[in-house]
Amino acid sequence: MTSDDRNHSSEEASPQDQSRREFVALSAAAGLAAGASSAASAAERAHAHAHMMHVVEKDVEIQTDDGTCDAAYFHPATGKHPGVLIWTDIFGLRPTFRRDFGARLAASGYSVLIPNPFYRTQKAPVIEESQIASFNFRDPAVRSKLGAWTGPINKAGAIETDAKAHVAFLDAQPEVDTDRKIGVQGYCMGGPLVFKTVASQAARIGAGATFHGGGLVTESKDGTVNADSPSNLIPQFRAQMYIAIAASDDMRQPDAKDKLKAALAASSVPAVQMSTVVVYTGTFHGWTVPDMPHQADGALTYNRADAERAWRHLLELYKANLA
Repeated sequence: MTSDDRNHSSEEASPQDQSRREFVALSAAAGLAAGASSAASAAERAHAHAHMMHVVEKDVEIQTDDGTCDAAYFHPATGKHPGVLIWTDIFGLRPTFRRDFGARLAASGYSVLIPNPFYRTQKAPVIEESQIASFNFRDPAVRSKLGAWTGPINKAGAIETDAKAHVAFLDAQPEVDTDRKIGVQGYCMGGPLVFKTVASQAARIGAGATFHGGGLVTESKDGTVNADSPSNLIPQFRAQMYIAIAASDDMRQPDAKDKLKAALAASSVPAVQMSTVVVYTGTFHGWTVPDMPHQADGALTYNRADAERAWRHLLELYKANLA
């Protein structure tokens, strides 16, 4: 990681919309996450990626112990490359994740798998992209729908089962260099899924990254860390981590970053000790995902400048650790 993040890992959070903070607080224990929106134009993205590798995109199916998972697989047209697994946010596998994360990362030289995390409930997409902008997390009917999606993945062992199958899928692909470690990244709800993957697939995972991960540290009312908190998995990690926290989430749970730092520093694994925990000043939960809904006051959630900063650090993490 470069010095700007290492030296600013406790950046000051700015005030955010209260209702959204309340939703994130309610959903954190289940690994859910609210988000927000607006994106760079397709023309800008095309210009930025014009010099990168040609990418092949495929729809694939992966057999897990719990059924058949639909997924998207991306890889450069030629050669073998490190594998990367991406866990989505609450809105699941959809065009934004395919285009802005899967295809973009593959164009930088990685073979990338994005599974539908809700395959036990329904095939992707679980929501149409056109409906995301008006998604109301405060609506009881919406909360019920979210619970139906996420209930199965929150059962003990479910994500570990999926992670094993997804890593095995990547290792079986001719475009994946199995002599190199695998990376895993997750957004919002995907944050705890990254932790479960890094812990359960420690022998294969070389780097992990979370962006505005929800519920990485879950606590009781007295501030005691819960026994099933994802942060308690850190002693099992063997990978270097990059944990990017939204300012709005840091305001809601200001001690989470300190508990994460302490747990990472206490590891006996040098790579884990080198991990970074950083708060992105002035950002809302969901700031790296282009299609997120606006805030209640109309403010954009997606922050292009900080999303690009996060992307640069992701590439640095993978370049250093997936060798």
